[in-house]
Amino acid sequence: MNEIFRTTWPDYDPGRYFCELTHKRSGAGPVPDWLIQRLGTIGLDALRARASAAETELIDLGVTFTVYSDATAIDRILPFDCIPRVLTAAEWSLLERACIQRVAALNAFLGDIYGPGHIVRDGVIPAELVYGNANYRPEMKDFPVPHGTYVHVCGIDIIRDEFGDFRVLEDNARTPSGVSYVIENRHLMLRTFPDLMAGIRLKPVDDYGRRLRAAMSEIAPGGPDDPQVVLLSPGIYNSAYFEHVFLAREMGVPLVVGADLVVEDERVYMRTTSGLRRVHTIYRRLNDDFLDPAVFRPDSMLGVRGLIGAWKAGNVAIANAVGTGVADDKAVYAYMPRIIKYYLGQEELVKNVETHICREPEGLQYTLDNLHKLVTKPVGESGGYGITIGPRASQEELAVARASILADPGNWISQPMIGLSVAPTLAAEGVGPRHLDLRPFIITGKESWVLPGGLTRVAMKRGSLIVNSSQGGGSKDTWVLADDFAEGGGK
Repeated sequence: MNEIFRTTWPDYDPGRYFCELTHKRSGAGPVPDWLIQRLGTIGLDALRARASAAETELIDLGVTFTVYSDATAIDRILPFDCIPRVLTAAEWSLLERACIQRVAALNAFLGDIYGPGHIVRDGVIPAELVYGNANYRPEMKDFPVPHGTYVHVCGIDIIRDEFGDFRVLEDNARTPSGVSYVIENRHLMLRTFPDLMAGIRLKPVDDYGRRLRAAMSEIAPGGPDDPQVVLLSPGIYNSAYFEHVFLAREMGVPLVVGADLVVEDERVYMRTTSGLRRVHTIYRRLNDDFLDPAVFRPDSMLGVRGLIGAWKAGNVAIANAVGTGVADDKAVYAYMPRIIKYYLGQEELVKNVETHICREPEGLQYTLDNLHKLVTKPVGESGGYGITIGPRASQEELAVARASILADPGNWISQPMIGLSVAPTLAAEGVGPRHLDLRPFIITGKESWVLPGGLTRVAMKRGSLIVNSSQGGGSKDTWVLADDFAEGGGK
């Protein structure tokens, strides 16, 4: 830690963890001193005042999410930390290439398992892990999708370990959320901390809506010059409804619920004040089960009857495609190094975290023997629910985890506890280290594009390793330094 940092925050101590702001990184030294100097010039009291004003602004803007498990506080803002997370151009180049590689492999995998199934026949991945997966949709069998793209929007969760090495923690190939916070966080920083950002060349994040609209247009059937794209939401009670409104506005497309759409003659139409209007592409933000009550859950009030028939007739495009949940299953994740090698003939650019699959005898035995050392996760859960962190669990918690794993081994994986990297974060006691991760977002139509940076989620509780918003996590603005950035903050 350099002298400027010690002078600015003398009590800051990252301990044994890799610090995103102070440690030497790939392609660069520590983040240039100008950032620490500027934060020091602003001062702790002013940081607190501006951070409070920023959170008030989030409330005024309605930038909220819903926590279904908390009856006392349904709508919350995502806590915002005003000290940015910084990635160098070299670091971002690696992550960008790794994300594109991973999405290419995911799409190849989905095209294969819903087609000839070579990867299963060749014994690379167990058949029951694919065809017995709760998210496998036989309705997709032998149904081609434009450009071979099943995962049009992907969020890949990436962490950094104690040595500063990036690792992929999870793939989110169904309806990943959080991109609205990436863009809103940048806008918030520009409004609240213009002096901190002055003269700094960062890769922009404002192009996401245009890129998403373009990808949705690329997959529209029939090649219309101006296809009608809509964003299909479950409605105002969904936890990510703010994001649905935000993205529809950014894309310049209507936000609809199931009742706004109707299928006639295997074509989808949107109800408008001037009559029915043909819909060509649906960016859906609800799960497969609720899309079409004629095919999936008959009690669904959120979807559109006949939608899957219209899709299979080639009259409408749906993104992400039905059945992509197989690709973000936590057990399938463990096979991603082999999947990348099988389809692309490449090694992973960013490696997985070591993973033990409890459906396999060796993985189950290893997990049970080392439960106190491992993090156990149910393969079908998200949002940090169901996780047991062995080194921090009580004997009672370990006993519950053991019983759950033995009752249904196929639903569990385990991983070593990674010492997630930390970054300076404004807390009650001052500026302290807090653990974080990163979720880059990848849009794929004909080709893939990665939003520079992504969502940095931070565990606001001291010592916590769980960064999910539903578990009390917050977020930071993620700065990707431009290639032509020069130390000192200038061009």
